This record gives sequence, C-alpha cells and structure tokens, in this order.
Amino acid sequence: MTPYYITLKELSPKHFGLKAKIWVFSLVILVLIGLYAYVQQLRFGLGETGMRDYAFWGIYISNFVFFVAISLVGSLISAILKLSGAKWSTPLTRISEIIAVASILMAGLIIIVDMGRPERLFNLFIHGRLQSPIIWDVIVISTYLFISLLLLYIPLIPDFAILKDWKGSSPLQRRWYRRLAINWKGNKEQRRLFNISVRTLTILIIPVAFGIHTVTSWLFATTYRPGWDSTNFGPYFIAGAFVAGTGAVIAVMYVVRSAYKLKKYITDKHFDYMGKLLVMLCAIYVYFNINEYLVPAYKSSHAEKEHLFQLFTGHYSAMFWLVIVGGLLLPIVVLLFKKGRKPLPMFIIGLVVVIGAWWKRYIIVTPTLLHPFVPMQGVPESWHTYYASWVEWAIVIGSVAMAALIITLLLRYVPIIPIQETWDENQISIPDKSDSDES
Repeated sequence: MTPYYITLKELSPKHFGLKAKIWVFSLVILVLIGLYAYVQQLRFGLGETGMRDYAFWGIYISNFVFFVAISLVGSLISAILKLSGAKWSTPLTRISEIIAVASILMAGLIIIVDMGRPERLFNLFIHGRLQSPIIWDVIVISTYLFISLLLLYIPLIPDFAILKDWKGSSPLQRRWYRRLAINWKGNKEQRRLFNISVRTLTILIIPVAFGIHTVTSWLFATTYRPGWDSTNFGPYFIAGAFVAGTGAVIAVMYVVRSAYKLKKYITDKHFDYMGKLLVMLCAIYVYFNINEYLVPAYKSSHAEKEHLFQLFTGHYSAMFWLVIVGGLLLPIVVLLFKKGRKPLPMFIIGLVVVIGAWWKRYIIVTPTLLHPFVPMQGVPESWHTYYASWVEWAIVIGSVAMAALIITLLLRYVPIIPIQETWDENQISIPDKSDSDES
C-alpha cells in the first residue's frame, strides 16, 4: 500500500460508530425539545419567558453574543494564522471554519427567536434605516455568513475531486462529491484561480469579522445604560471573542483527534501552540476587563457604582468572580506550564473557557438591564429580577445542541484535515485515475 492510500484512508470522512450515533441522537432530542419550547413561545407570546419591561433581552441575547464570539475563530485560524504563514495551523483550519459557520448560523437564528413576532423580520429589509445599529448588525452578519460559507466550501473543492473517485466512499457520497467538485481537474489555470479566490476570502473575512463584533458591541454601547456606556466595548468584545473561539477549537480538536484517530495530524505540538495562543489572548482580555471596570469605578457615578457593587460583591458576585478567575485567570496559570498544554488538560481548559465565555455574556447583559439610570419605581416586584423560564433554557440549550449537530454532521461528511493542502505541504503527488480506483 502506497503512502497515498495510507494518507487518503486516514484523511477521508469516517462512518459514525455507536458512540457517535448516541451523541447525534442526544443532540436531536435536545433540538426537538427546544423546538417544542419555541412553538409554545409562538403560541402564548414572550410572556412565557422571564423577560419583562426592564430585562427585555435575557439569555437569548447572551446566547446571540456568545455565538457571534465563537464564530470569530474562523478568521483567527483560517485567515490570520494562514496569512501569517503559520503552516502548523493547516490541520485546524477546516475545524475552525466549520465552527464559524455553525455559530454564525445559530447567531442569526437566535435573533429571530428573540423576536416575539418573527414575521416582522422582513420589516428590517423593507423599512430598515441605516442610522440604526440593528441594520448594521443584520448587514454585517449576512456578509460574514456568506464569506464564511465560501471560505469553507472553496478549499473543499479539490478534496471533493479527490474523494469522488475513491472507493472508500459510498456511491451516494461519490455522486455528491462529484457534483460539489464542480469539474475540478487541478490544472494550472484552476489552481491559479483557486489560490486567488482563497487568498481574497481570507483577506476579506478579517475586516468583516472585526466589523461584526464591533457592530454587536455598538448595540450595547450606543444604549445609554450603566455598564454599557463605554468606548472600550469594541476591542473588549473582539478580545473576548478570540478567547471564546480559541477555547471552542481546542475542545473540538481534542474530540475529533480522539474519535477519528488523527493523532498523526493533530499532534501534541498543535495543542502546545494553541495553549500558548490562548494564554496570550486571555492576557489581552484580562487587560480589557481591567480597563472596562477600573474607569467607571474611578468616576464612581451613582448608577455605575450600584452596577459594579452588584458585580463585585452583590447578587452577581459569585458568578462574576467564577467567570473571571475560572474562565480567564486559571487558564493563564495552567497553560503557562508545559504539562498544562498537553491534550487532556487543554480539552478541560477549552471547555472551561467556553462555559465561562457564555456566562460572561450573561453578566454583560442582565445586571445592566436591571440597574437603569432612572431607579425602578411603581412596577411589580418581579420586574426587579430576571430568572429565565424553562422555555428560554430549552431554546438556548436546543440552539447550542443544533450548533453541535451541524458541526458533527459536517465533520462526518467532509474531510476534517484538508487533503489537498496536506498533500501539497508534504509534496505527495496525486495519482492518476487508474490508481485511485484500486483501494
């Protein structure tokens, strides 16, 4: 057996085993529960949620900001590291692109869920005004999704062309690979256009990715509320998104490496490099957190003081310090040591960072809404607090399960490690048609 066949057998999509089928079934159940909860919300209105006149966003928008943050990983690994010439990131590009596409799809969906009347979404396109940051968000999310899909699909074209003739794929898969390969022959002109297209997309996605997180932060910063009235929010959101996205990639790459036996391609070196990258990103995010809380604490206006009190020592203090210490400071300390950058510790740290990132978004949204500049007066006592209902939790958990399901199915049917790019880097030539029929 030639090195080509060993390589292709290792890199081609794998069939689901029993554990994977159980995983997919569990995700489908969670998605269906979330769908049932959404039907209940549509039937009875947003009164089924815990949101009221003050806490009018709740965990839906926390979830939206979280998905937007995770999606930034597509530009970090697929674009920034690729353009910088970091060849070690090649085995991680496909994983990061898939995570980015799944996340941005769910970010757009959760916004629709947050609308009590989803049919009014069309009014944004029919009667939208460019003065509104909401329109900016719609435009930049749509653009980012389109470029992310292209950045995922176009590098797959040579891989589909390779797999369409490989007997290890089922007849149905080969038929679809043939269609998706769109007559790729790998000649000089096609390769020239391919390289131009990929490079253009990797350059384009960087400003769009920065734009989507900046515009999302402006939805908060342009609202006159304590805790949001900040010019720091743009870079603050971007830094946090890099941390969340990197944590997601680390967690997924560990699972993929173990489930698909890809230790030859996703090595300890990749975990070591990603650990060092995460330390740097966490340190940058810690700086922006210090800046975000130090300035209002120094000015010490009454509304800002009350907001910070609730975060540091009040109702939200346990959650706040758990997120800061557990989700930011602890990863820095652990990953400074080489043993902490081994695969299993990295997987645990990645999960901790992702969970901390979600709760960090909750802390950004909820405490501020419940502490407006004008004190709450003459309203029901229940309006002074916010507790998400089972409907909200079911929908949020269902949306996370849906993102995981999209990632799982894409990892099942597309090559996880870029085949053509891996061959090119290792100078492995593509066999002729008669060879490819043998396996």
